This record gives sequence, C-alpha cells and structure tokens, in this order.
Amino acid sequence: MSKFIAVVLAGALSVGASLAFAAEVESRTVEAVYKDKAALVGKEVSVKGKVVKVNNGIMGRNFVHVQDGTGDQNSNNLIITSTQTAGVGDSVQVTGKVVLDRKFGAGYSYPLLLEEGIIAPVK
Repeated sequence: MSKFIAVVLAGALSVGASLAFAAEVESRTVEAVYKDKAALVGKEVSVKGKVVKVNNGIMGRNFVHVQDGTGDQNSNNLIITSTQTAGVGDSVQVTGKVVLDRKFGAGYSYPLLLEEGIIAPVK
C-alpha cells in the first residue's frame, strides 16, 4: 500500500510541476516583449498575433514573423525560430524563450528573438 501512495504522490507532484511551469509562461503583446526584453532574457513568453512573413529551412530552423497590432516600426514585429512553421496570414499563438543579440554568422544577427518556439493556430 505504501508503494501505491508513493506513486500517486509522485504523479501529483509531476502534474503540479507541469501546471506551475504552464503558469509561468506569460502572455504578452509584441510591444510588451520589446519593452521588457532585458528582464525577459531566458524566460518563456507567449504572444498571439498574425504571421506576416515566413522563412523556412534557414540554418536548420524556420523564422516566423508575428505582429499583433501593437508597437511602432521598431517594436511591432517579433521573430520566432522554430522547427514548426505557419503560413502568412495565419493567426497563431507562439511560445518561446527570449534571446537578445543572437548572431548566427554570415550576416544573420537579431537584436530580439523568441527561440525554440512552439506555434499553435488560434481560431
């Protein structure tokens, strides 16, 4: 009986940890990610928006550009790197880790990215 209780408790702790992780992912606007980027480095954030540009298969990843109508010309386009992709015009929710000043070489340099992105359609 004690083994059963230990297994149930371990499962409950695992579910609790998963729920805590999900709760830690903040939903933000594109503009808010730009505004708070220094404080968000290394953290997971989630953004809903529309796909405005896609570059697939570059350096083993896809570059998906998302806008949500917030920000100005310097803070209205968020680029997500992912193994997933989406089509231009798709409404999506993207979640990824905030990275600053990412240099890939060969002239590819980005002041702000969401890397290792998860892309989900929004209806």
